[in-house]
Amino acid sequence: MPSPLETDERKGLPAVTAASSDKIKSIETFRVPPRWLFVRVETENGIVGWGEATLEGHSEAVEGAFEDFKERFIGWEAANIEDIYQSAYRHRFYRGGEVLMSAIAGFDIALWDIKGKTLGVPVWQLLGGKVRDKVAVYGWIGGDRPKDVLKQAQDRKDQGFTAVKMNAVESLAWLASPDDLKATVERIKDVRSIGIDVGLDFHGRLHKTMAKQLARALEPYSPLFIEEPLLPGHVDELKKLYEQTTIPVALGERLYTRQMCRPYFESGCIDIIQPDISHSGGISETKRIASMAETYDIGVAPHCPLGPIAFAASLQIAISTPNFVICEMSWKMHYNAASDYDLFTYMTNPEVFAVERGFVNALGGPGLGIEINEDLVRKAAEEFKDFSWRNPVWRGPDGGIREW
Repeated sequence: MPSPLETDERKGLPAVTAASSDKIKSIETFRVPPRWLFVRVETENGIVGWGEATLEGHSEAVEGAFEDFKERFIGWEAANIEDIYQSAYRHRFYRGGEVLMSAIAGFDIALWDIKGKTLGVPVWQLLGGKVRDKVAVYGWIGGDRPKDVLKQAQDRKDQGFTAVKMNAVESLAWLASPDDLKATVERIKDVRSIGIDVGLDFHGRLHKTMAKQLARALEPYSPLFIEEPLLPGHVDELKKLYEQTTIPVALGERLYTRQMCRPYFESGCIDIIQPDISHSGGISETKRIASMAETYDIGVAPHCPLGPIAFAASLQIAISTPNFVICEMSWKMHYNAASDYDLFTYMTNPEVFAVERGFVNALGGPGLGIEINEDLVRKAAEEFKDFSWRNPVWRGPDGGIREW
């Protein structure tokens, strides 16, 4: 393959040549259980970086984007992260969207891992240094159809968590009986009774007819936040809901760029932005979203119901970001429970994710600070090569589609 430093209009001419050359030698993706897409990038000097491009239910589409990346970026300088990001985002004319941004995310995370390992420092050192010594995290309880939340909350408390998140409701009609919301209120009362904070994920399952009723019903029980009370795209409607509640409003897992976040920031309709680092362009764009949010006095709570690489990357943002508030952690989450693969499975140093009194200590190793069991990754990817995770499809008793 010709060097990207040669004039080639199809590939695009990189703007910068690294002072110490180490070009990208290979790019690989691995679809592994329970539902993750790992990315491995190796340089000509033998430095390996790991990324995560998980887009739940759409792995094949992201893998397709990586076929384009392999054609374009093998032979480029691995150190030129921003130039690669800009080229990946801008040089195919059509920009953004969950598929391209997830592919860019996995690639970008791996390149930051390489840069940290090359220099022998954690990624957070390259993002301006740390502003905290440990990172607040929360775990999940209740599953897709929330139940047994009191016992699960106690288990989480025993594991070292001081905060949890659960789905607010199951499948719900556009207009439902107010009685359908009573179980949600009882669940939050149960969890709060043991002295643990709880965020309620509306998951875009409620429309404004029901969301405003539920928000009002939850007020006396002080949720930590309500997440995605309305589907993305309803900025004006969310603003009206925001003005009716004192509960912090969070949103952002389905926003992938600063441009997508901008109308929510400018309208003043959220308190917390929740970019998912595996969807929102990786470390580069997620850090920019976080900095932009600080201008509007908005906190950052990375969305991360995903694998260890995404979690480690999210921690790099958390460690170096002043307006960070709390990070999601998928350890023992319901998505992982159906398989033998969990947050620590593909790691050889899981101790770095130990939870104590609601916190995980700042990662200290070079790059992302985690060690991936490559042999296990390759074995699992081969064993499950025909497996693709899909989200549930819900319909009401009338046969009509409902939000999952």
